[in-house]
Amino acid sequence: MKRHQRLIDAYRARVVSAATGMFAHAPYPLARTMEYRNDPGLFGPGSATWSIIGDAAAFAGGVRALLVQAAHPEVVAGVADHSSYREDPLGRLSRTSAYVTATSFGARPEVDRAVQVVRHAHRKVVGTSHRGRPYAADDEALSAWVHNSLTDGFLTAYRAFGPRRLSVDEADRFVAEQTAVGELLGADPLPDTAAGLSAWISSHPDLGPSPGMEEAIAFLRSPPLRRAVKAGYRVMLAAAVATLPPRIREILGVKRRPGAMVLGRVMIRFLRWNLGSSPSWNVALVRSGAPVPDGTFRQPLPVDLDAHRLED
Repeated sequence: MKRHQRLIDAYRARVVSAATGMFAHAPYPLARTMEYRNDPGLFGPGSATWSIIGDAAAFAGGVRALLVQAAHPEVVAGVADHSSYREDPLGRLSRTSAYVTATSFGARPEVDRAVQVVRHAHRKVVGTSHRGRPYAADDEALSAWVHNSLTDGFLTAYRAFGPRRLSVDEADRFVAEQTAVGELLGADPLPDTAAGLSAWISSHPDLGPSPGMEEAIAFLRSPPLRRAVKAGYRVMLAAAVATLPPRIREILGVKRRPGAMVLGRVMIRFLRWNLGSSPSWNVALVRSGAPVPDGTFRQPLPVDLDAHRLED
């Protein structure tokens, strides 16, 4: 029995390393979070944000958000003209993941720092899209598209692949919570219900195909990942595509594949079994002094609690 458990543990460790290694190309944003004990951050224990973004379905939600963002010509032009995703794709992915981690699970000073880093970077992102429209990443409408697509992506993925069914009130609570991040970014508009957000995304008047979109979709179809990781990623991509509104799939030139939702659920269950919930959610519970539920987390805490006790 012990040998059997050791084999399972070794297998899980390999899966964890493969899945989380993609996001390890930027400093961990909560490395000093225990300096802010009893700080609940923007959301706190019991929030919809911690449980939704802390679940393995967030992997699919992030991919879906990237797809949706690419449907806006001015947003994707800013990415194409100013982003390092071609030269440093895993670094770009890791920095985006760090931002989501900090704003979702960080103490309030960590949230503010993450937002300021993004706003500072956005001030330099200006230009003109292929259709002759000027863009600026700090424009409130373009910021809203990026922020709202993330919110809608995480919520839609959880509803499709999460461990339980969300009530309408829970979904609305998540969307309303996420408007706090959008406000810090200066984004507008910020729908505050799940139905309102979904309608805003699917019927947005400024969407359309573009050269930047074609390049982004080509990249998302075949990112530079290890072969074993890429196989799972392709399942995740197909599942994310299957959750898109038909209009956005048509704009992006992607199709819903038969069986994509079923395979997506299997993949997310597989990741959840191996990874458990986000260790950043775990450390946020510890920092805020909240109880840690049994059986929710499998990975070790991403901070050294003993070191912080010594500093005290």
